[in-house]
Amino acid sequence: MAEQEKVRRPGGRSARVRSDVHQAVTDLVAERGYGTFTIGEVAARAGVADTTIYRRWGSLEALTTEVTIARLTDNSPIPDTGSLREDLRAYAEGVARDVGGPDGLAVLRLAIALSNAGEIGRAARDQLVAGRGCQMQGMIDRARARGERSPELIDLMDHVLAPIYIRTLFGAGPLGNDYTDSLVDRLLNHPHSGDTE
Repeated sequence: MAEQEKVRRPGGRSARVRSDVHQAVTDLVAERGYGTFTIGEVAARAGVADTTIYRRWGSLEALTTEVTIARLTDNSPIPDTGSLREDLRAYAEGVARDVGGPDGLAVLRLAIALSNAGEIGRAARDQLVAGRGCQMQGMIDRARARGERSPELIDLMDHVLAPIYIRTLFGAGPLGNDYTDSLVDRLLNHPHSGDTE
């Protein structure tokens, strides 16, 4: 009966374990940096057995890859306001809120470390870039369908996402809505922006 109850309940212990393990990885990266802790230390911090992590993720690289992708993409829903400018402003504010949160810097550092950590890390980087690109391309495509002039995806990445990430990594200033709105406005007001219809 207990087993049947476990199967019926969505999330439950499995979701809690995932959340605790993800937080443990994020905390350890923030405290020590990537590559300076073991699965055993993650397990101890999360309050689970080593075998739970090995069974579910297989390796520390696979686990840290999942943490990076989840933390940098899960919390940024795609806005649909009816205006590209407002969609991008809301999206940029969401990204800034995610990376400017208590774990944001640690997760960005983890993403950079993983991108230099072999094939699994490069795959994580590519998946992260593709995920963000897909979100932004969706906003561009909707805008074009409405007849709005829209920048290319690479311009959005260069002029909106990149400054948010750089400012976070180097502690170069706050990430308030005025700042993120100014990034979007500069891009969309640029004379060469929106040449594609």
